[in-house]
Amino acid sequence: MRIRKAARPRTLRGPAATSLRVEPRALLAGLLLLAATLVLAVVLIGTGDFAIAPGDVVRTLLGDGTPADDFIVNDLRLPRVLVAILVGAALGMSGAVFQSVSRNPLGSPDLLGFGYGSAVGALVVITLFKGGAAEVALGAVAGGVLTGAVVYLLAYKKGIHGYRLVLVGIGASAVLVAVIQYLIAKAELVEATRAMVWLTGSLAGRDWAQVWPLLITCAVLFPLVLGQSRALRVIEMGDDAAYALGVPVERTRVLLMLAAVLLTTAAAAAAGPISFVALAAPQLARRLTRSPGSNLLTGALMGSVLLLASDLASQRAFGADQLPVGVVTGLVGGVYLLWLLVMERRAGRI
Repeated sequence: MRIRKAARPRTLRGPAATSLRVEPRALLAGLLLLAATLVLAVVLIGTGDFAIAPGDVVRTLLGDGTPADDFIVNDLRLPRVLVAILVGAALGMSGAVFQSVSRNPLGSPDLLGFGYGSAVGALVVITLFKGGAAEVALGAVAGGVLTGAVVYLLAYKKGIHGYRLVLVGIGASAVLVAVIQYLIAKAELVEATRAMVWLTGSLAGRDWAQVWPLLITCAVLFPLVLGQSRALRVIEMGDDAAYALGVPVERTRVLLMLAAVLLTTAAAAAAGPISFVALAAPQLARRLTRSPGSNLLTGALMGSVLLLASDLASQRAFGADQLPVGVVTGLVGGVYLLWLLVMERRAGRI
């Protein structure tokens, strides 16, 4: 039997002694995911009560559409699609960071409690202070960051151990779920209804007011996280090996976790708590690239693809009874989580 060898990584050298390590399969996977993102975005923009052909969508985006198409595409549907792309990318990258830092495929913001922390912050603003959309978004960010700080401090003991971080996060999630239920039970009917709508996670009604803050957050944090990708790969080898190779482990870990928490909370502020994308996207990206390491960029692209596909399914698969995208990701993600747990048990890791 002939054994095929895996493609070796290639190093591209640039000016001033700079170099970039490129893995051909990972590069191909990234290009395919980018193409899938663009195709799904065009199809999704054309989906709705007034259907628009993909060719007309592209012409309208390039500035050559009719006035009616221009209004529907650029004012009504494009912001929703951009929010889906950015939220999916933010969740995919934050999930990749947490899974690498914890060295555990279950180490995602969903299971570590950061999404629930954002939910508690948003619900406090909704139910107690009756704040508007901007105040709710700030409450979600504050709740997620505070939860991240508490989980880190409780899990820290001469460093962060992967399973200890996951266990503390699961405990924090249980407490935060109880707080969410208490806030809803004590809220007035109008605020309780508004809170439940927010908790579902939805892209409906999203406009440019949600796009710009999320775009700025991603534009700042993505380069920061990608700049630490080499250090993150070294940390995956263990703290002792990382220290021996000169990586400031704890400082790098805190920086990456803070960036990942901010990405998670920014996504929650824009679209509510979208579940399981952060858990599934990095794992699917790793299986697609078959390369070690965190797969940060491919994880982000996979997150965008998953959220766009889920939103498309929510609009087309259920007819007139459209489901919020958070319900679709929860249905798919729950099945994926069960499969992941079975695989981890078979591997003897749980």
